[in-house]
Amino acid sequence: MTGATAEVVAAPTLHDLVLRGGTIVSGDGRVLADLGVADGRIAQIGGPMRGRREIDVREKLVLPGAIDPHVHLSQPDPPSDQPAWCDDFASGTRAAAAGGITLVGNMTFPWPGETLGAALARDAAAVSRDAVIDVILHPVLTDPLTQPIAEIPALAASGATKTLKFFTSFGGFVNDAAPYLAAMRLAAENGLLTMAHCEDAAILSTALAHLVATGRTGVAHYPESRPVTAEIAATARIAAFAEETGAPTYIVHLSAAAALDEVRRGRVRGAPLTVETRPLYLFLTEERFAQPDGALYVGQPPLRTAADVAALWQALASGEIDTLGSDHAPWRAADKLFPGIDVSTVRPGVADLDVMLPLLFSEGVTKGRLSLERFVELTATTPARLFDLSPQKGTITLGADADIAVWDPALTKPIRAADFVSNGDFSPYEGWSVTGWPVMTISRGRIVYSFPG
Repeated sequence: MTGATAEVVAAPTLHDLVLRGGTIVSGDGRVLADLGVADGRIAQIGGPMRGRREIDVREKLVLPGAIDPHVHLSQPDPPSDQPAWCDDFASGTRAAAAGGITLVGNMTFPWPGETLGAALARDAAAVSRDAVIDVILHPVLTDPLTQPIAEIPALAASGATKTLKFFTSFGGFVNDAAPYLAAMRLAAENGLLTMAHCEDAAILSTALAHLVATGRTGVAHYPESRPVTAEIAATARIAAFAEETGAPTYIVHLSAAAALDEVRRGRVRGAPLTVETRPLYLFLTEERFAQPDGALYVGQPPLRTAADVAALWQALASGEIDTLGSDHAPWRAADKLFPGIDVSTVRPGVADLDVMLPLLFSEGVTKGRLSLERFVELTATTPARLFDLSPQKGTITLGADADIAVWDPALTKPIRAADFVSNGDFSPYEGWSVTGWPVMTISRGRIVYSFPG
């Protein structure tokens, strides 16, 4: 037309990867939109876009990659006095990716004579060499004499860690807890989160001694060797430590309603406490130890009662429990069911990275115990905030790392340890039918897992 000016329409932005037609979910809602990834980050949500690679994810959920804050992965050749779990940083992080997880927090135990800094450097080298997803490291303070707490400020300043972990059940804490209280105060002053395993050593040792004295050493008596009173007492003590020092404190793998009551009491007094639980305590109860293969179900603390399971689910839904951690400590079945096993020699730990989130989705979201948004909060948004990873991790927002898990909420299949990416060769949930699985996992824009089906 004479005199008309042609309108110039900009071509849609070209991204490295575009996910088409999925439902994007965050902790506060969901939206049906395309998603563009460029240079390892989320570059566009909705609107016209093109991708060098485009993937149809219609009828799928696009969730933030999950964060598992609590795993145990081994070095290839640990000293003989250290646990030799059957996953290292290569197999363990691949298993995490298969389970929709894009970041794990590994418990780094110093070897004999190592400082916390030396242990962190050792594991950091293995992560750099072998890991396929992101890893943060939690140094474990077992002996303040050989791991001097005076190095905590330097570790915090270097960025080598954002946490400090200790056990109330072993190590130097058993003989003198004062250095650990001082370590909590120092951690708080330097912006670190304290993590605590809560079981009282005195109760554990006397309970085990009583079982041995009375000839009750079979695996069926395992819950009596680590009674709930041990967890209650230690949780109350750590709550008091957090209250006294003001140290933000994260209680790992809480298993019992009575221990949660101690957290509630501490929170009322102002103690800065957050809580993690683990899959074993949501799906199984202590009757499993009476089975011939009862040792396969051993963790620390032990499985509890059906009432505890119900209380933990309620606390997950309400927000009183903040996160879920696998406590992935994988063994092969032969290492758990060895001849002559008893309550004093059982090996704690199972492989959970492949199935932790599908189980939570199936038993939580699919069955109506958790909303989809709460699922995202538990597994991504909240752990990112607690471990100082926000806003780069734990959410799908512009500029965040492209850590993404694409889920098929209708996919139903059984759990089979033979299908695990983990080197663990058994599962406490073998044969369970699970609905809702990750079918693709993306870490910083790289596809690190695709469902083979």
